[in-house]
Amino acid sequence: MKKRINLHQVSPEAYEPMLGLEKYIEKSGLDKNLYHLIKTRASQINACHFCINMHTRDAIKLGETAQRLFLLDAWWEVPELFSEKEQAALALTEAMTLISEKGVSDEVYERAAKHFDEKELAALMMGIVAINSWNRIAIATKMPLD
Repeated sequence: MKKRINLHQVSPEAYEPMLGLEKYIEKSGLDKNLYHLIKTRASQINACHFCINMHTRDAIKLGETAQRLFLLDAWWEVPELFSEKEQAALALTEAMTLISEKGVSDEVYERAAKHFDEKELAALMMGIVAINSWNRIAIATKMPLD
């Protein structure tokens, strides 16, 4: 494969807003373990090998179990492994990641709003936006595994 652009090296000023968004999410109080589940699930949907690899490793470092990571792409089939709050966040992640298919239904939105206050919901939604953006960058530039 022909080498593709490294956006961070070529245009670090373009990366700064993305890093700023990550800093906002980190300071928002959004649970780090939950955020790694969201990052992993969106990355699975988007088939981003780079991000799946990164976020599963990060999740394991924070104490996430292999079983939950192995079953994340079928989380609704094993509700006993994921809390209602996690399920609501994962449903919103899937709806926002696949937004062109059905949008975000009132049911999915209200389910998330039941478990997250407005500030938490804002952080959750921006986290989903962020990982989808990172996925697109990694896929388009064919970032190699590290």
